[in-house]
Amino acid sequence: MDRTGLLIILSSPSGAGKSTLARRLMAWDDSLRFSVSATTRAPRPGEIDGQHYHFTSPDSFRALVAEGQMLEHAEVFGNLYGSPRAPVEAAMREGRDTLFDVDWQGGQQIRASALGGHVVSIFVLPPSLPELERRLRGRGQDSDAVIAGRMQKSRAEISHWAEYDYVLVNDDLDATEARLRAILTAERLRRIRQAGLSGFVRRLMEEDEG
Repeated sequence: MDRTGLLIILSSPSGAGKSTLARRLMAWDDSLRFSVSATTRAPRPGEIDGQHYHFTSPDSFRALVAEGQMLEHAEVFGNLYGSPRAPVEAAMREGRDTLFDVDWQGGQQIRASALGGHVVSIFVLPPSLPELERRLRGRGQDSDAVIAGRMQKSRAEISHWAEYDYVLVNDDLDATEARLRAILTAERLRRIRQAGLSGFVRRLMEEDEG
């Protein structure tokens, strides 16, 4: 049966496992597309336009925002970032779901957009704040000051958990992935998602009358 594609928002504080879960979800279902953000920052060595980011000028970016062609956007350290609308709409028409790795602010903007009715939002929580800090330190990438800043930001992000459709506690990565798959499977099967369902039932009833 025909189905309109979903917009799957996956958010979490840094270190809770969002990026790992996103990679696992896409490995499980290769029909999923990842929303490639647009940005005004310069490409870094090895980054490919259209694969890692859509690199654009500030003027072009602002024009897209003014035309309503960004589902969400924000300024980070002087550079603009956003999620282009056109590729998402194309995927929806093809019945393909788009996965967004965004924070709560980006999620709010997408839910408030014209495509908000097709959003499924999921927030991933760590099992505890000490465990979250342990994971951040385990990366071995950040100073104590940076980790303290990340933990402060994490507390602010966690405060928005109730804005999401689903909340998962990532105390076991495999179990959390299984729950994430179950959410996606159930949402795809909801009656309102199946565009061809009414026609199918009508034909079914006509067979009975025949």
